[in-house]
Amino acid sequence: MTADVLVLGAGVVGVATAEALMRRGLSVMLVDRATGPGAGASFANGGQLSYSYTDALSSPSLLKRLPGILAATDPAFRVAKRFDPNYLRWCLAFFAQGRAGRFAANSLAGLTLALRSRALMEELLGRLPLEFAHQVPGKLLLHEEAAAFRAASTIAAAKRERGIEVRALSPDEAVGVEPALASVAGRLAGAIFAPGDAVGDPHLFCLALVEKLQQQGLQTRFGATVKRIEGSAEPALHLTSGERIAARYLVVAAGPQAATLLRPLGWRVPIMPVRGHSLTLPPGERAPRVSITDVARKLVFCRLGEKIRIAGLADVGFGSRAVDPVRLAALREAARQSLPEAADYAVGGYAWAGLRPVTPGSLPIVARRGAITVNVGHGGLGWTYALATAERAGKLVGQDN
Repeated sequence: MTADVLVLGAGVVGVATAEALMRRGLSVMLVDRATGPGAGASFANGGQLSYSYTDALSSPSLLKRLPGILAATDPAFRVAKRFDPNYLRWCLAFFAQGRAGRFAANSLAGLTLALRSRALMEELLGRLPLEFAHQVPGKLLLHEEAAAFRAASTIAAAKRERGIEVRALSPDEAVGVEPALASVAGRLAGAIFAPGDAVGDPHLFCLALVEKLQQQGLQTRFGATVKRIEGSAEPALHLTSGERIAARYLVVAAGPQAATLLRPLGWRVPIMPVRGHSLTLPPGERAPRVSITDVARKLVFCRLGEKIRIAGLADVGFGSRAVDPVRLAALREAARQSLPEAADYAVGGYAWAGLRPVTPGSLPIVARRGAITVNVGHGGLGWTYALATAERAGKLVGQDN
């Protein structure tokens, strides 16, 4: 069977792109090396649809922590020691984006993407009933430092002027929104509440949407590892099995792998794998219903049905998807310190690690050259940005139709 478009990568970005293309009347084949959709960075990430808060990873606050990061004493952020020119060039560009002006510009551009994604999610769920533990409980960003809370309150006020519903809360007001915070309210300086932010299981989203799209004619090729991309007038994927799959167009949404595959074509995309970890545990005695972000500890707590998903840590340049026991223990301990009754920390739970493809400025790359379009570099906000960048990619491909 043939298709108009090959989409390489079946995470939330690739699956959303396939849907956007099919709505434009194009036939699509979704290709992934895993045995099913959503098996990479989309499998067990934090679950937050962070529509109102899209802060870039490189920031002034991160730069202040740079000595500890370089000394490998920072609990949340690690940088691999590698003497690879591409890696060093990316690191320099990444930290340069942490200046206040660049951070603000990157975060604002991300906010535009996120708000478009929220509108598109509402439209999608109006067209297709999908089950993926989707709820809109809002999100609380917890601040323990008074100076950081004042700065966050100023940013919240600026967002309200743009029509975004966020507000600063006292510790008591935060407990009013989420009673599970009562035991930790004494150490809070305040919280920022975004009532329109949502949660959902991205793996279940991928499974549900692919099933619906298959009913509409989507073709899938799972377990297909790509060795190289042929960048001719009719692009093709050469698989390790020796098979060649060609189509009129190709969209590359393959996460960190995209940089390696595109480089022989002379297309350098500045993305780096940043490993994150997550724990999925049974709820504790004071499990939050509202989505929680502990700003200082860089942790998220997300209620997905009858599970608590805890995610965090950023390990730059670590290419292994294997769970690091030391980092996992650090995540569990940080979560216990943050919200000691949110989950049942005594059980092992489900541990996971994934590689998030991050650009220096934390903004995804959606661009086209000839018959090939890339949709990569979403970082830790891939679940939030996916529908908006899928729309952009669909428009680029559809320019010839």
